[in-house]
Amino acid sequence: MPSAFAGTTTPADHTCTIRATAKGSEAPLSCLGVTTSLDHLPAVGEQATLTVNVTAQSDVRHAGLSVQLPPAIRMTGERSGLAAPTTDTFGQRTSRTFALTPGTRTIKLQVKAIAAGPAQIQADVTDIDRPDPRRAGHDSLELTVGTSKGSSGKGVSVTKAGAAPVHRPGAGARKARPVPPKAAAPAPVSARASAASAPAAPRAAAAATSNAQVCVSGTFRNRFQSAEGGSWNGKANRDEPVSNANITLWGKPTAGSATQKLATGMTGNGDGKFNLCYAPTASVTSQAWVEVQTQAGRMWSVVDGNGRFYSTTTYALNNISRSTSLGNVYANDGQSRAWHALDTLNKLWWNRGSTTNCWASSQQDGHCTPITVQWYPGSTDGTYWTTNDDKIHLADNDPDAEHTTVHEAGHALMGKLYKGWWPQVSNCSPHYVNRTSSTSCGWTEGFANAVAFHTFNDTTYYWGNGSSMNLANDRSTNGIDPGDACEARVATALVDLWSQVDGGWTKSNSMMSRTWQSSFREYFVNDRPVYGLDSGSKARNILFNHTIQY
Repeated sequence: MPSAFAGTTTPADHTCTIRATAKGSEAPLSCLGVTTSLDHLPAVGEQATLTVNVTAQSDVRHAGLSVQLPPAIRMTGERSGLAAPTTDTFGQRTSRTFALTPGTRTIKLQVKAIAAGPAQIQADVTDIDRPDPRRAGHDSLELTVGTSKGSSGKGVSVTKAGAAPVHRPGAGARKARPVPPKAAAPAPVSARASAASAPAAPRAAAAATSNAQVCVSGTFRNRFQSAEGGSWNGKANRDEPVSNANITLWGKPTAGSATQKLATGMTGNGDGKFNLCYAPTASVTSQAWVEVQTQAGRMWSVVDGNGRFYSTTTYALNNISRSTSLGNVYANDGQSRAWHALDTLNKLWWNRGSTTNCWASSQQDGHCTPITVQWYPGSTDGTYWTTNDDKIHLADNDPDAEHTTVHEAGHALMGKLYKGWWPQVSNCSPHYVNRTSSTSCGWTEGFANAVAFHTFNDTTYYWGNGSSMNLANDRSTNGIDPGDACEARVATALVDLWSQVDGGWTKSNSMMSRTWQSSFREYFVNDRPVYGLDSGSKARNILFNHTIQY
């Protein structure tokens, strides 16, 4: 059950016991924790007291606390030493730093509900000097704000929701980092599609227009917060198109008719555009609306805790007699992280190193298996992938870190290359990215890290709370254990082999689809020579530079 979590130091002499995720999770226990609670659930216009408890089980010289409120809730009055809040599309954010000793510190804030609907309050605490999931904590509180006293309730329901309001990208929004296409786009789902549709060539979302057709067009976008480019107290605001998402045009041909599926397609790769066309049966169509789901063809998807796709639905167009543009359509705010995870997998898809139109060369066209991510607001079920359900489980803020999402997808990819087989892995729960574990753990986790580094062309690992660690290394690097039982060494050796020796990772992945490895030694010494991949002086020098010698 691989996990994305890692650490920057060896475990402390004492054992920390704070658990931010579910008991079955592979996330390590932490020395820092945070909880949030309200004295009551406010309705619109009502005030409440938000209590944030920060718990430490060791001394922390520079602890950072970050609190984020949704647009529906605002801070009022005393803030217990927190900085003046900043306000943007995502709501209000405030933070402070302090020294912690073992024990619990309580901070209270006065808040006011100003709008009805789903809302999530988030709090993060981290050791600024030692960014490490074992020295960090995250908590969230989900509620649905009602319009009258006593009508607010616990939890949120955002699996099916309307589109978010349209406006220009907020301050601090950043352009998407381009990931050049290197493979075919996933094929859209159709009535003729098999249970696992093979990808097709890149295509627009709808068929060509004729004089008899009416088209509904637009661009589907998502506003989200990204750990990449952010920090512990302020993630980067992003406003980006969502690529290759399944999209459907629904409608009622006449006022009294049943709802019909008028057209299907996918949002455009890289631009999120869609153009759904249909042949009307009357001069005026009574109603039509667009629904977008967190599924790309049948190749990858994001589901909630009950296995349902998230969907964003536009408002209905009435009495349509000609083609219409919806302009920018934004994903529902409560679904933001689901859409971010979906779009992150799109970046891996285009650079997955397969010789077939499936995720892995071990699978043939028409017989592909998908990658599925489970996420929901407030989830503590993460961060891991298992062979049991072949599903990635992401905790609440995991999708904010694209490296974490792709790391877990790297495990899923290895599982497909190995056709469901998995090595017997030891001493891997928990595991630390820069410390010795075992050669089996170093191999499986190192490969997953390498997939993320290869996808984003870097060597920095990011966590959902905004912390990061640069894992670039050579023989002179301090703080990273030597040898092939350290996943950081294996990961950087792999990406250097792929880029400097193999001309990419397609040949390596093809080899892994034919023969399976339990360690990096097996991969390099036993299998690379047999399958025509260089293991000579240049390749060995790369390993030597990363402190690995065979």
